[in-house]
Amino acid sequence: MLRNYSNSRTLGDNIRLGTLTAFTAGTINIASLLIFLSFTSNVTGHYAILAAEISKGNWTQVVVVGAWIFLFFFGSFLSNFIVINFNKKSKYFAHAMPIVLEIICLLFVGIYGQFYYQKTLEETEYLVALMLFATGLQNGLTASISNFSVKTTHLTGTTTDLGILLSMFTQKKYRKNDELIGRAKLLMSIMAAYVLGAVFSGLTYYYLEFRVFYVISLCLLIVIGYDAYKIHIRHFNTKYRYSRIYKKPTVLAYLYDKVHGIPKRKEKRKLVFDD
Repeated sequence: MLRNYSNSRTLGDNIRLGTLTAFTAGTINIASLLIFLSFTSNVTGHYAILAAEISKGNWTQVVVVGAWIFLFFFGSFLSNFIVINFNKKSKYFAHAMPIVLEIICLLFVGIYGQFYYQKTLEETEYLVALMLFATGLQNGLTASISNFSVKTTHLTGTTTDLGILLSMFTQKKYRKNDELIGRAKLLMSIMAAYVLGAVFSGLTYYYLEFRVFYVISLCLLIVIGYDAYKIHIRHFNTKYRYSRIYKKPTVLAYLYDKVHGIPKRKEKRKLVFDD
């Protein structure tokens, strides 16, 4: 999900990344709505609030909402900054670090909310700001590594794109286009996962309350862990093949042989003149 970059990604990579991160975005958005009465997976509504507060001359709220919008922007900026600057050193590190930062933010919200939250306005504003920064990190990462194919923290563009695609499918020539079909599958999977995450959050919040952020962090850990598992398995297989080819046994190869058994070798064929 995180290893491949830009045009080297497959449809399966984007669907796996899109569904898991869209699920977490839907969960975050509904949890923040129920707890803080504010959406935190996108800033479309906040721009409207910003304009309304400016027209009223309520400059304190203008600063607060403006800071929220900036933090979502800065999260996206920081995410892509990490990707493009560390991608050559380690793709996995560059792509996983924004998710790690998001997990830290969400864990802080969960722990603070569970043990210290007094429901004051200032606390709410700070926690909403932190969640907007976290979702900005997520949206920036998914868009950056997928060449802008995957955006999971809001569904406005997703719904628009899907509507355009479905209108194109009314003509036979577009229904045979595999690229467009794959794009439609990706968008529908993101929409379904987002709604599923929102429903999950709404049903479980009254039982979990702030502990729902621990569940979200676990989902994000799956995103990181999946690629870490794939990388280590690939590394193991490479070292094992190397040891078999060059007859330089390693500890990993020895353990592999112990578990799976040493493969039987076919007897070397003899040439006629060998006799």
